Amino acid sequence: MHTKHTGSWSELLWGRNGLRSLALAGGVAVHAVNVYIVTTILPSIVDDIGGLEYYAWNTTLFVVASILGSALSPKFLDQFGLRRAFLLAIALFAAGTIGCALAPAMPWLLAARTVQGLGGGLLLGLSYSAVRMVFDERLWSRAMVLVSSMWGVATLAGPAIGGIFAQTGHWRLAFWAVVPIAALLAVLVRTQLAQGRQRGSKRSQAPLGSIFLLALSVLVVSVASLSAQPAWKAVGIALGLLIAVLIARIDGRARVRLFPTGSYSAHTALGSLYACICLLSIGVTTEIYIPYFLQVIHGKSPLAAGYWTALMSAGWTLGSFVSSGRSTGTANRLIVIGPVVSAASLAVLAWMMPMAGLSQQGGANGLMAPLLGVGVGVGLCWPNMLTRVFKSAPEGQENIASAAITTLQLYAMAMGAALAGMVTNAAGFTEPGGVQGARQAALALFAVFACAPGLAALMTRGARRAG
Repeated sequence: MHTKHTGSWSELLWGRNGLRSLALAGGVAVHAVNVYIVTTILPSIVDDIGGLEYYAWNTTLFVVASILGSALSPKFLDQFGLRRAFLLAIALFAAGTIGCALAPAMPWLLAARTVQGLGGGLLLGLSYSAVRMVFDERLWSRAMVLVSSMWGVATLAGPAIGGIFAQTGHWRLAFWAVVPIAALLAVLVRTQLAQGRQRGSKRSQAPLGSIFLLALSVLVVSVASLSAQPAWKAVGIALGLLIAVLIARIDGRARVRLFPTGSYSAHTALGSLYACICLLSIGVTTEIYIPYFLQVIHGKSPLAAGYWTALMSAGWTLGSFVSSGRSTGTANRLIVIGPVVSAASLAVLAWMMPMAGLSQQGGANGLMAPLLGVGVGVGLCWPNMLTRVFKSAPEGQENIASAAITTLQLYAMAMGAALAGMVTNAAGFTEPGGVQGARQAALALFAVFACAPGLAALMTRGARRAG
């Protein structure tokens, strides 16, 4: 037993360490809670200020900006030191949040969401990076668990905050409610975090060119989604794919890589793992439309719709608990079963969600099982896939492989939102709109996106071999 080398929870959460923990966890929490607040109140926003055709852009631009912010966080850390970098990130996030609260029209809101996403991405990157700077090594493991767990807290707090304000007709107050929390976080950072840089570390470098190309590929698809012409939509998807191929070519020769060697081939263990992670994440991005479908088609309140949407995240957590720590053979089976469960659940949603009479028949509660199932399917294979990424990384590229998971997941969310906007708009989300448009969009969205985890199930060979 070597317990003296492992810090306890009480050591991490008590006294000065407790305040520091609150500061770092708070950085992730304000970003994560905001994600679920906006998902919950977005139907109310478009009902008030319009811009239904830009529905998915609220997520796309926010996540693209988060990718850039997360990638820039090491530069900020080097340039400004920990405390100042954190305060700048909070200021950006708060400015974007205030902009959202004041938005008179959708273009204003989208600009503010971009600023908010940049600040949120910086907060995410800094919160994880700061663990090694703020705490002794024996506390690192528990601190990372605490910081990561804030996403779970967000699934409870976000829909509650957003739903209550949307239900009373005051969606702007949901944004204003985040501002004092950000201010409190700034006070904690100012008083508890030292103004220091990473001791003995080299100047941080990031593959910013490749990251900007990632952002460009998403924006190309988003712009094409607004066209009424199928040909332009096809051109947008083709250009997005071409840019992705260009990224692979550039990254393969780069001195500072975005993804480790072997990531761009589906025949390698690492390529198979990353492909599955990407496709599973894309399937989950359907959640951004669920509050709208539940409110418009099934007459659910904003609060109820917000919590029903959070069932996907709850299922993800449940599936992860079930699958973690399993034997290699069981893990291999779950890596195949998980995507199949997720794909089947999305297919069931494609069938059930458009049924306008479901609520009158008391059958709307039947939607809860497939909503949960989408997340459970991802969770059943997620922990084992992440562990195998670390094992499959080429020697000396383990840190790149680890950081690439977050970049890939955010990219998949952004691209998934862009593609969702394209599918729903083409299916009639805005024209004819209303209940009929929502029904058509729900059928198309869930049917098309069921293909993503379905394809992941067919690409697990390398992932299973990694075990």
